[in-house]
Amino acid sequence: MLFWSSLRSRIFRRSFSISVSATTARLLLLLTLAVPALSAQNQQARHHRRIQRLPVTRFYDDPQPMPPGKPGGLIRVEPTDDYDLAADFSALRILYHSRDAGGRDVAVSAVVLVPDGRPPAGGWPVLAWAHGFSAAARQCAPSLLRNLYYGPLLSMYVHLGYAVVATDYAGLGTQSRSAVMDIPSNAADVVNSIPAARAAAPQVGARWIAIGSSLGANVAVGVAEMEGKLRDPNYLGSIAISGLVDAMSEDRSKDLPFRTFALLAYGIKTVYPDFDPNDMLAKDAVPAYQQVVDSCDSLSSSSQSAEIEMLNPKWRSNRFVEQFFTRNTLGETPAYGPLLVIADDQDPAVPSSLAAQVVARMCRQGDAVQFEMFSDPQPGLVLGDSVRDQMVWIQARLAGRPASKNCR
Repeated sequence: MLFWSSLRSRIFRRSFSISVSATTARLLLLLTLAVPALSAQNQQARHHRRIQRLPVTRFYDDPQPMPPGKPGGLIRVEPTDDYDLAADFSALRILYHSRDAGGRDVAVSAVVLVPDGRPPAGGWPVLAWAHGFSAAARQCAPSLLRNLYYGPLLSMYVHLGYAVVATDYAGLGTQSRSAVMDIPSNAADVVNSIPAARAAAPQVGARWIAIGSSLGANVAVGVAEMEGKLRDPNYLGSIAISGLVDAMSEDRSKDLPFRTFALLAYGIKTVYPDFDPNDMLAKDAVPAYQQVVDSCDSLSSSSQSAEIEMLNPKWRSNRFVEQFFTRNTLGETPAYGPLLVIADDQDPAVPSSLAAQVVARMCRQGDAVQFEMFSDPQPGLVLGDSVRDQMVWIQARLAGRPASKNCR
């Protein structure tokens, strides 16, 4: 309940300088009324259903053979009432076409949350949710959790009148290999989830915003950079919350657990099939590598002590590792549309200086970035503390107002 207690107590604490329209003011008033109810309802739901993880059903199986389809084409859809969310909504699971790093057709699963009631003209505006880290194994898909990993937050978005399209990313849920930690692959899955969701639910509108937290923050920026080529006129911008980082720096390596490196090796192998994880990991690490990639533990679940000995000393000089870091360096491809970047200067896991480095590069290439810094002493609180800023920014995009930027 830490997230929602923070949200209730701090949501209107920070002052802001932009003007608020009547629509936005009503939205923020609704937010103050909605949050306590969402918290209570979500707590009750957790008591009623103790089993949080759902089984991998045949719905997630890749079609054999895969039917032809363009990226974003809908493969199949099913309604579901499996999710414990504190809002009035209908939920659909979808399977859709996307493309992997090699351009091959892959099936990707997602959940579409649609508010109950009559949609506004043009349909419900869409928030395309880019989730944070959820491991690499098939059973670790967020859509296989009863709360969809970020249940209270997604509930709030739906409660406030947004359709939410939450992709699992390829290989989570479905049977292809997960491109864990690869921003371009995950961003493509977010982009392609939008037309598939519209095909599955006619109430879903055309206009959409990408939003992500933790590793999903990087994916949200990756969407903006991908849209620099696609130029979808209905894409209105991206929000990156607490997790935007530069490509892994050498001085951070010694502070990271082995699990991070094992999954990094797995993701590199997905993007570059000729890569051999044994060129990155020490011989003694191979059994632990397989155990890591088959589990759904968090990135920080293993000890950091003596982890670095499980890597080959020259692992960073491997050509596939270098290529992977290069393709995952943000701020070197112009973004399309404005961005809101939110960082926490108290988070030891993701130093705000790393977000600042990415933002500086984005600003130098002319991206429209609004960079907001929060000071939360406990990790995770920035998700709740920034809700008002998120909502004001989203409403401004939907109203067609110019985006503010504070690049220096």
